[in-house]
Amino acid sequence: MPTYIVTCKEDASPEQVEAVKQHARDQGGKIEREYNIIKGFSVAYPEDSVTALEQHEHVKGVEKDQVMKTQ
Repeated sequence: MPTYIVTCKEDASPEQVEAVKQHARDQGGKIEREYNIIKGFSVAYPEDSVTALEQHEHVKGVEKDQVMKTQ
């Protein structure tokens, strides 16, 4: 399964962030990492279901995790 970075809305409470994580788990996702600097986490998630995650009311954005390089 591909991995995605999920960013929650800035005004999301800790309970709302947890609700997003539970939604991801309920859809077959596995939380890989949780972030403290941003309200978000990475999740291994079925590619064909990512739209459901993007549409969650407390989600600001979802992007595919990838390696970044500097030149």
